[in-house]
Amino acid sequence: MGKGKKADVNLLDLVPRRTAEHEIDDARIVTILMQRFRNRHLERLFVPRFRSKYIRIKLDEIGSEVWLLCDGRRSVGEIASLMREKFNERIEPCTNRLAVFFGQLERARFIDYANLEERIKAGGS
Repeated sequence: MGKGKKADVNLLDLVPRRTAEHEIDDARIVTILMQRFRNRHLERLFVPRFRSKYIRIKLDEIGSEVWLLCDGRRSVGEIASLMREKFNERIEPCTNRLAVFFGQLERARFIDYANLEERIKAGGS
């Protein structure tokens, strides 16, 4: 799948799903757990020296809410609507902020899109 085809897909139609583990504290703040090593051999060699096999990435209130809404059922457009309802002007410009945030999550391989292949085959509409 080339990047050109993916670029034709409307982000608001995509359905993000989490691919990383996470923890939630009492204040509903999410900490994403990123594996230190994806290679098992490196993990065996180096993890005993570290306290955890994870690097912890703590999200803010807005990022935590978005993360929890990435359930593999809601589209980015639906998430944007829910975020506007909850945070009002604090989230604006909502679509732009979500596009940047989802780009970061995807590059770090914390999410993928449940319906990406389907949307590409449909011609991005």
